[in-house]
Amino acid sequence: MGRVTIRVLIADDQQLLRAGFRVILDAEPDIEVVDEAPDGVEAVRRTQLLRPDVVLMDIRMPELDGLAATEQIMSMTDPPRVVVLTTFDLNEYVYRALRAGASGFLLKDAPSSRLVAAVRAAAGGDELIEPSITRRLVEAYADAEAAPPPGLPEMMRGLTDREIDVLRLIARGLSNGEIADELVVAETTVKTHVARILAKLDVRDRVQAVVAAYESGFVDGRGR
Repeated sequence: MGRVTIRVLIADDQQLLRAGFRVILDAEPDIEVVDEAPDGVEAVRRTQLLRPDVVLMDIRMPELDGLAATEQIMSMTDPPRVVVLTTFDLNEYVYRALRAGASGFLLKDAPSSRLVAAVRAAAGGDELIEPSITRRLVEAYADAEAAPPPGLPEMMRGLTDREIDVLRLIARGLSNGEIADELVVAETTVKTHVARILAKLDVRDRVQAVVAAYESGFVDGRGR
């Protein structure tokens, strides 16, 4: 069997940035940029037409912003994965993007290796969120007026001690491989724990598990 190619659509209103992302991604043997979109409306239309595996989505675009476009794309049957790219690392954008169903969130000035890693992670069903962005989200919930109640939130009480450990590391922005290194276990073991966590929390993916951890007060201002 030949190599499976990851088909990517780039949505950004700046032609120069789209061209730069295309050069980076097309240089990878397992990634193909199938099209570009200059605004959110075109991102939705071309996603419906081309059915890419991954959409790289800018937030601030004309006609329809990237967050609204992400929501529309995620409402499609068998939607692609969406990785949000932006120069704006404000909490409100991060949170709304994750709630919309984004599978990753990267700053545009991240190293090209992180962009490639995010596309591969998204295509493989994993999620990649920059640790700096995760910290901002944690801090946002730490600054909330009401302190979280003591003990585990009710929705987390069905988790085993090891699943709690894994969820804390997910909330810190670690990938499955990084979690495996941290806990000194096999990556397949981590994937099993993640699958059980998602099932117990009744969430779609690990990003939604992170959102649930923040919302419930499970994660404190130190990311633990």
